[in-house]
Amino acid sequence: MSRVTEAEVAEAAIKVLTDRATGRATIKELIEETPNYLTLSAEDLAPSPTRPGEALWEQQVRNITSHKASPGNAIYEGKLVAIPGGLALPGREVAA
Repeated sequence: MSRVTEAEVAEAAIKVLTDRATGRATIKELIEETPNYLTLSAEDLAPSPTRPGEALWEQQVRNITSHKASPGNAIYEGKLVAIPGGLALPGREVAA
């Protein structure tokens, strides 16, 4: 099984947020919940060489925000919105 793509991780994040009443989550919450929505390979679970204590796939969750200016990115495409410390579905970025 190959590594998941950033797009697949973003789609899993969208599913996590869709299942939340608020449509919002912190990066930490997304990292905790994403494995329930995505099958991760041994390669995905390997330690990140640049972020000690973090698996490669976890870095991909953070990359959603880091790569927000890139075409194909879920934020760039309007599927997600960056909020302080996390992500939200469009229209849900402000706490109710």
